[in-house]
Amino acid sequence: MATLDYGKELSELIETMIAEGASDLHFSAKSRAIIRVSGNLIPLLKKPEYTPEDTRGFLTEMIGKEKVVMFDEAQEVDFSYAYKDKVRFRGNAFVQQGTISIALRLIPHEIKTFAELSLPPVLETFTQMQQGFFLVVGPVGQGKSTTLASMVEKINQDRTEHIVTIEDPIEYTFESKNSIINQREVKIDTHTFHSALKSAFREDVDVIMVGEMRGPETMSAAVTAAETGHLVLSTLHTNNAAQTIDRIIDTFPANQQDQIRLQLGSSLAGIFSQRLVPRISGGLIPAYELLINTEAVANLIRERRTHEINAMIETGSEIGMIDMNRSLADLVRRGEITPENAIARSLNPKTFMRLI
Repeated sequence: MATLDYGKELSELIETMIAEGASDLHFSAKSRAIIRVSGNLIPLLKKPEYTPEDTRGFLTEMIGKEKVVMFDEAQEVDFSYAYKDKVRFRGNAFVQQGTISIALRLIPHEIKTFAELSLPPVLETFTQMQQGFFLVVGPVGQGKSTTLASMVEKINQDRTEHIVTIEDPIEYTFESKNSIINQREVKIDTHTFHSALKSAFREDVDVIMVGEMRGPETMSAAVTAAETGHLVLSTLHTNNAAQTIDRIIDTFPANQQDQIRLQLGSSLAGIFSQRLVPRISGGLIPAYELLINTEAVANLIRERRTHEINAMIETGSEIGMIDMNRSLADLVRRGEITPENAIARSLNPKTFMRLI
């Protein structure tokens, strides 16, 4: 096969993604390109099987020769890639069986509102806070970054604040409106999440968005920032609120865990967990859980009783808490999703079955 024009081929693949409403694009050697549409992987049968030279060519097209040299040393790299003025991508390249594979996640330029994303209006309450620690959690690929971007954009529109985002890589790009927004990319604009967080204390910042909580240093700095008059928004790869609190605490050495419990009990604003579920009419719709940190919840955190948090959420609807099973059951009753897809995403299917 003749050498591909990688720029032209990449353009054709991205235009196909846009036309099909795809969320992801995968390249591997000895395979055709594959896109993900509404959660399903679909091979592009009209495209050729790519060679190891092709996948290296695509990566060079997206990140440049200098970064490819760095990739060869590390054998993996996170990056962002902008296509014309249409879309951006969060990318990861890695080595498997001696060849390069690439995964691209599409990030639309337009930042959607809570209503457009089918998210609960109660999230607006957290965008109005002057300080606190708010987490959006869930497995990979469940829309956490999109929800966080919607929250930041709401603050940008409604408040006059200095917002700093710390990301690896930068995903959504914001235009300053009523607020000032500065976006910092780890490894390009700052060495680490932790160093950028420490620096933020000297930048007259009001709101800090951290792309992901990584390690005890970052978590400690984020909690401290929330305690000292900042609103801190971030994500974590956990399944629900109770597991999130345990994960944060378990990240620290045993002799520091009581202190972090106290800090988390006082600084936590809430935890929003979400899952994207295939919609009967096509596309995806979120199901979600929301923990609001009341004094009763704070006591559970401080007293090592996080196993009781699920029950607190189930009985807390009158103050705005949302139970995942009830969210899934509501989507089933409204004809948005099938019972089978709801059960697959429930962390407690037996309880869910009693609700439908």
